[in-house]
Order: sequence, then structure tokens, then C-alpha cells
Amino acid sequence: MAQQSSLLKKLFVLLCLVVALVVVGLVVLSMYLGPIIKKGVNTAGPRLTGTRVELESAKVSPLAGGASLKGLFVGNPEGWKSDKAFYLGEIRVRMSPASLLGDVINIEEIYIDQPEFVYEKSLTGSNIKDLLAQIEKNTGGTSPAETPAPDGSGAGPAKKFVVKSFRLQNAKVTLALGDRTAEVSLPTVSLNDLGVKEGGITSEQLASTVLRKVLADVTTAAVDGLANMGKSIISNPATAEESVQQAKDNVKQGLDDAKAKARSIFGGSK
Repeated sequence: MAQQSSLLKKLFVLLCLVVALVVVGLVVLSMYLGPIIKKGVNTAGPRLTGTRVELESAKVSPLAGGASLKGLFVGNPEGWKSDKAFYLGEIRVRMSPASLLGDVINIEEIYIDQPEFVYEKSLTGSNIKDLLAQIEKNTGGTSPAETPAPDGSGAGPAKKFVVKSFRLQNAKVTLALGDRTAEVSLPTVSLNDLGVKEGGITSEQLASTVLRKVLADVTTAAVDGLANMGKSIISNPATAEESVQQAKDNVKQGLDDAKAKARSIFGGSK
């Protein structure tokens, strides 16, 4: 009986040691996952959008199955006034803790609240249109190919993701038309079961899919907002003349730019 009791005590101590090691391992994992995610976003982001992309910080809690990404800045393509296309203050993520150790990370929900977008319009396009074009170009279409891990270590294929629910709400879109600005709200953007059919998709595929949907909805809201701005300008004689002059100036600037570009290509001083 004494031997059995001694054996049980040893097994209990061993079990406690194993549990302690697992907890320590998860704590260490959480310490390293945040910087890895930050580095991955700051490396893969510019490759995806062709613009400046910066994530301030990322925290992961494997035990709770949660993550928080703060301060995601995505810059405007070249040629636009604002330095940013959009800014996400905080992204909250709920995931399956056990999946962190596997090849496919199962995410229950990605939630973004009160993001900020900037929509600039010109005679020939918009900053969001240019950003979408950059994404299309850099991903090769609607189904971007898999890419190696951002650190280039060649340690194996990149992690894949399955996202049950993506939700973005209470977004603010700042419209810029010439010297005039206005703000419009963006309806809630929802996406479900991303990567489920494929058995998981890479981080760049996930980002590309989400960005296309969100930016398309931003464009729709912006076009409606610009139409309302136009009606307001037309109904106000005091601003109508100013807006017509602004349009003329924009056309003249566009023609001057086109001439300068032609001279740089074909030569000559005329």
C-alpha cells in the first residue's frame, strides 16, 4: 500500500511538472507570436498593397484563444494628397487555441470597430481604385498564389487560416473632392467561412479577399456620398461657381501633366 501511495505521489508530481511546462510553453509562445505577427504584417503588407503598411503591435493569448492587433496603417498609392488610405485602431480575434500548434489556424471571429477610410476622387479615378488595382496586380488576380513565410527561412509552408466570421462595423469614410470634404458612414461588412472550402488559405489570400470586399463597399458608400455632395453644390449658387472653377483647374492640371509625360517619353520642348 505504501509503495502504491508513493507511486501515485510521483505520478502526481510528474503530471504537475508536465502541466507547468505546457503553461510555460504557451506563455513563451504568446511572447513570440506577437512580434512574429507584427513582422509578418509589416513585411507582407507592402508586398500586397504596394504602399506603406505598418502595424504598431500584436498580442496573442494562446490560453484564452484571443489576439489583439493595434494601429494598422495602410498608406495611399502615389499621387494622392492624404498619406493614408485607411487606419484600423484595433482588430480583435477569437481563435481555437489548439489550432495554433497545427498547420491550419481556426479563427472563430475577426472583429473591427470604428475603422477610418479616406476616399479621394479625381477626374480619372480614385485612391481606392488605385489601391485595388495594386492588390490585383500584386496577387495576380482573384486567387493569389501561396507565398513563402515572410522571414524567408524556408522552414516549411506558411500557416493557413480558416475564418468563420469577419465583421467590420461603425466605419467612417472621409470623402475628398477637390478642396471639399465630407464624411459618410459605411454599412457593416460581413464575410463568413473564409478558407473553409479550400481547407485553409494563406495570410495573403485572406487579406486580399477581405480587402477586396471592404474596399468595394467603401467605394459604393463613397460614390453615394459624392452624389449627395454634388446635389448640395448644385443647390447652393454660392458654391456652384467655385466648384466649376475647381473642375476647370483640375482639367487644366490633367492636361499639363499629360503634356509633360508626353514630352518625357517622346522628347522635345513643345
